[in-house]
Amino acid sequence: MDIYVMDKEHPLWEKTADFAQACSWKAGPFLADMMRSGKICGIERVIAACEGDDILGFCTLSGKDELPDIYDYTPFIGFVFVDEKARGKRLSEKMIEAASGYAAGNGYEYVYILSGEEGLYEKYGFEKIGDIDTIYGSTDQLFRKRILTGNEE
Repeated sequence: MDIYVMDKEHPLWEKTADFAQACSWKAGPFLADMMRSGKICGIERVIAACEGDDILGFCTLSGKDELPDIYDYTPFIGFVFVDEKARGKRLSEKMIEAASGYAAGNGYEYVYILSGEEGLYEKYGFEKIGDIDTIYGSTDQLFRKRILTGNEE
C-alpha cells in the first residue's frame, strides 16, 4: 500500500482524476473537474491511496474549504473517500496523516476538516471547534487537529 501526495505533475494524477470521476460518491466528479481544470494549485495537493497502479481512495489538502471569507482557517483536508472494496484498511487515516505531514512540512500548526459526520474525525485526533455556516448555506462541524511543524519534535 502506498500513499502519494500529488501535484498535477505526478504520474498518477490523471488516473486519480479518472477514479474520482467514476467513484460512487457524488463529490468525486467535482474533484475530478477541479484536478483537470487546474483549480488545485500552489501548496494544495491530492493524496491518493494506491495498491500497485490501482487507486483505492483519495483526499485533498486545500487552502480553503466551504467557509465564508470571514474565516481565516487553513489548510483543510477534504474530499476524503475510500472505495468500498478497500474499506476497513485504515486508508482514510493514512491519507489524513500524509496530508497532515505535508501541511506540517509547510509550516502549518493545524489542519482543519469540515464535516457533517458525528464521531468520525475525533478518532483521528481532531477536536470539534464548533458549527459553521458554509458558503452553500448549510451548517457543518469544523474540526481542528494540531500537527507538528518542522521545528518541533
